[in-house]
Amino acid sequence: MKIQSSISGNPLTGGVAPARTEAVAGYARASGAGGGSSAVDLSAAARQLAGLQDASSDIDASRVEQLKSALASGQLKMDPSRIAEGLLASVRELLK
Repeated sequence: MKIQSSISGNPLTGGVAPARTEAVAGYARASGAGGGSSAVDLSAAARQLAGLQDASSDIDASRVEQLKSALASGQLKMDPSRIAEGLLASVRELLK
């Protein structure tokens, strides 16, 4: 006995995938995807955030070297209580 399927196409997709593919392709054509050029306008906040991503302005390498040499030579003194107070103040500010 032979069972014949009434579903055309791939039996795993039940014939739905071709219609979905056509719908997605139609959306891509309507939205202009797949070719051409697109322009994006950024808000002022987005432009500011993009400017902050410039890694060259994050760390002052010469200042880091000054601090390293001062620490190594013993010229830079650390005050642990002042550091602790600063950390506690930061935590208090975050908890507000």
